[in-house]
Amino acid sequence: MQNNRLLALDVMRGITIAGMILVNNPGSWSHVYAPLQHAVWNGLTPTDLVYPFFMFMMGVSLHFSLRKYENGEKGKAIGKIIRRTLAIFMVGLALELFSKVMYGQLNWETFRVLGVMQRLALAYGGGALLALLLPKKYYLGVSGGILLFYMAILHLFNGYVHSGENLISVVDQLLLGAGHLITERLPDGTSFPFEPEGLLSTLPCFAHVLIGGFAGCIISQVKDNGERTRGLFILGTILLFAGYLVQYGDPINKKLWTSSYTLVTCGAGSLLLALLVWIIDMKHYTRWSRFFEAFGINPLFMYVAGWVLGILAGIWIKPWLYGKVLVPVAGYYLGSLLYALLFTGLIWVVGYGLYIKRIYIKL
Repeated sequence: MQNNRLLALDVMRGITIAGMILVNNPGSWSHVYAPLQHAVWNGLTPTDLVYPFFMFMMGVSLHFSLRKYENGEKGKAIGKIIRRTLAIFMVGLALELFSKVMYGQLNWETFRVLGVMQRLALAYGGGALLALLLPKKYYLGVSGGILLFYMAILHLFNGYVHSGENLISVVDQLLLGAGHLITERLPDGTSFPFEPEGLLSTLPCFAHVLIGGFAGCIISQVKDNGERTRGLFILGTILLFAGYLVQYGDPINKKLWTSSYTLVTCGAGSLLLALLVWIIDMKHYTRWSRFFEAFGINPLFMYVAGWVLGILAGIWIKPWLYGKVLVPVAGYYLGSLLYALLFTGLIWVVGYGLYIKRIYIKL
């Protein structure tokens, strides 16, 4: 029994950040093994689990950070949520700006407004406000209502088609402009403007964070790790089965962040967290997990470091290391994976330096 922070929380965050850095930095985007690619449209690959796992863990952590405001000072909490939302969003814009400047592609008429960090910011803001204002017993009910509403919108207004007529694309073109979206390419070679981190498709992310908050409630309200594990396992099993049942009317689709995708990934995330609590905090098998702790204690900083160093390495190091060293030795595909692993190891070195000095960088 324990009241202390679960090490499994840091480890799971670290696994997701390490996974995000790994899949974002192959030696060549033309030579990536299938499990390390995203689904083209409907479907689910291992890579499609990484980002939603991090969002789920953001909800878990959010529950603990909001506990201090349970007895009042909600106005102060709202101010903090808004400031942090804006800070994360601005970091996302800064990363996009850095990328365009370094590649000599800066054009304000085609500057991408949304992205991974921006979606995390909006999901955090919406999910945090809901978690702050709602009684905990309503977390799952409100999440279910959001997902049903989003599913209804997609069904009623052409939300599932893989074309420029897709509702998500239409909304983003109207509100942001087609030039500020990225390009979705079809198998026949045609393309249309589409933002996979779009505005309307951020709506189910509020539910995603709130479900993570409910998992945080399970952890905080029970002191025995065995009970915590059982609670997380039951939650994950229910969500996973619900998601796979819902997919018959609402396909699993990361780019649309469909309701079935939310349920399946939250369910899988809860099951993984339960497994990690059992392995790490109950059985105390921790030696293997220390690598991921370095990623998990400073997750957003590590992601930003991966982005910045990934661009710099891509310009100055990758052409030589991948093209001249790894490809001749290991071939295109294995060489591409080895480059991603080496780069992830480099970022770990940065994180490990902060880890051993107990330096925590937060937004």
